[in-house]
Amino acid sequence: MTECKDEHILNTIDYPEDLRKLSPDKLGEVCAELRQYIIDILSETPGHLGASLGTVELTVALHYVFNTPHDRIVWDVGHQAYGHKILTGRREAFHTLRKFKGISGFPNPAESPYDAFIAGHASNSISAAMGMSVASELKGEKDRHVIAVIGDGAMTGGLAFEGLNNASANPNNLLIILNDNDMAIDQPVGGLSQYLVDVTTSQAYNKMRYDVYRGLRKMKLINNDRRENILRFNNSLKALLTQQHNLFEGFSIRYFGPIDGHDVNYMIKVLNDIKDLQGPKLLHIKTKKGKGFKPAEESATEWHAPGLFNKETGQRIIVHKLDEPQLYQDVFGHTLVELAEQDERIVGITPAMPTGCSMTYMMKAFPNRAFDVGIAEGHSVTFSAGLAKEGMIPFCNVYSSFMQRAYDMVIHDVAMQKLHMVICLDRAGLVGEDGATHHGVFDLAYLRPIPNLIISSPLNELDLRNLMYTGYKKDNGPFIIRYPRGKGEMKDWRNAMQELPIGKGKKIHEGNDIAVLSLGPIGNEVIKAIQEVEVEGISVAHYDMIYLKPIDQEILHEAGKKFSRIVTVENGVIRGGLGSAVLEFMADNEYTSHITRIGVPDTFIEHGPISEQYKICGMDAKSIANQLRIEYRKLNKKSILPSSEGSKEYVILQ
Repeated sequence: MTECKDEHILNTIDYPEDLRKLSPDKLGEVCAELRQYIIDILSETPGHLGASLGTVELTVALHYVFNTPHDRIVWDVGHQAYGHKILTGRREAFHTLRKFKGISGFPNPAESPYDAFIAGHASNSISAAMGMSVASELKGEKDRHVIAVIGDGAMTGGLAFEGLNNASANPNNLLIILNDNDMAIDQPVGGLSQYLVDVTTSQAYNKMRYDVYRGLRKMKLINNDRRENILRFNNSLKALLTQQHNLFEGFSIRYFGPIDGHDVNYMIKVLNDIKDLQGPKLLHIKTKKGKGFKPAEESATEWHAPGLFNKETGQRIIVHKLDEPQLYQDVFGHTLVELAEQDERIVGITPAMPTGCSMTYMMKAFPNRAFDVGIAEGHSVTFSAGLAKEGMIPFCNVYSSFMQRAYDMVIHDVAMQKLHMVICLDRAGLVGEDGATHHGVFDLAYLRPIPNLIISSPLNELDLRNLMYTGYKKDNGPFIIRYPRGKGEMKDWRNAMQELPIGKGKKIHEGNDIAVLSLGPIGNEVIKAIQEVEVEGISVAHYDMIYLKPIDQEILHEAGKKFSRIVTVENGVIRGGLGSAVLEFMADNEYTSHITRIGVPDTFIEHGPISEQYKICGMDAKSIANQLRIEYRKLNKKSILPSSEGSKEYVILQ
């Protein structure tokens, strides 16, 4: 564990009230120590580095000016909030970041009162902060300030614009801080990115306007009662002088900036000047992602979440094991290029995750047929639907947890029209250290009720390729493929792709005592579990369902007729997914088999290694093997006693 030395100022700051006791001339030193502390810890404890290095001065300025936690700071995505965590009572625990039972990588009100709102996904800060600000107005809390901190990447999300549009419609004193670092995770895209570049060119005018405004306010020639007329006059004057209309002022939001986001004392001055202004306002700051660590400054995408690295040399520590399987995302990326080489109708779409989902391979091979649409999941789906309607075959790749934001688009724009498109859900299932905000565990349950969808999940890389090929070749409507984060199962995965019959699973192990029905790569844990119990004389049949919808009814009839005890295993919530589908089928067909469901229980699973999360959910090979032993003993009517009240472990009486 890395600790601050006793003589460091940072070591004296446990909470923001300690920070506010310091004189302004000490804040530069605090920023330097805070930045180095983040680098020190993250070099040994992997996390999101670049974004938080870029917000060090902003974080110090906010906690210096505002009375947190009474004043609310709503961070948009937690990648930029590590400094915030360190200054708000979690400095000593920071080395446990993203570790099992340690602190979360994202702001979470359950962890600290200084975390005003949960911040795992992008673009929600303005709407949430506006709600808080309106609530303060309704409750008469005139002394409470609410600040939304949003990056230029997150500002591309539709929810951010909905919040902006509504910000002037209700009484509120919301302060929006636009942290503009020219960088999301990958390069920013779209018209807003270019607009922010253009608006920076009016920096001299904006400084002059701010100085004039400050002077007039000191002379009491400006007051809040006259602000609407002044704002309209100001907007007209600026448009006349600069030949440029300000987008934010078009929403009737006062705009200040852009200012240097690494000048902590000037930011404090500006924040003090504008914090008590009535009505919504936006401060535009310019920052450098990875500030203070040269490798991160020069390659923001690579250093977004670099893993272990040498803080002295700037070299990332990447351990390559020989003959390891590929990442599922890379299998997707390479396979998409192979398919695109065969058919010019194939296009690739991703919402701001080309590196994360390996759409970069398609972008390199076919730059005119691959599209990064920015942080706009709903748009990515409907944009793909439009492409499909005109005869293209889109592969729309969205992280499973992010697809939750495009649910209506899947129903209204895709399923109703039964469009020929392939939706690939990366990071499906439990995802590890990113925790509850990023687990892709709900997709099976929320997609299964939608008509016209084909929902599939491969056991391994070979079937991922086969399913991608099937989705491309079969025009049976929207075809969904879900696969997990991380490495696959095999080193040699470049098979000759073939069509898989839709709605057909396969039996991969014969057995007579118990049937296990699994869906997706979690079936590999089942394979290990069966190998473990086979030597004990327990005979288990294993069916890889491949498809949740349409589900293989022949397999279900076979299992219902032959086995009195059936176990379902899925890397998703057990309420609504594979297990629920099997229960429904057995009830509808009057089978009396006992169904035991293994999957994610009805709770949010905490961050930590995927192996630990599997154990929590009873989805690892050892836990599955234990459950098979229990099923076998029950099958043979031998006595089972719980080992302790409320425990899932059992004592088997011989």
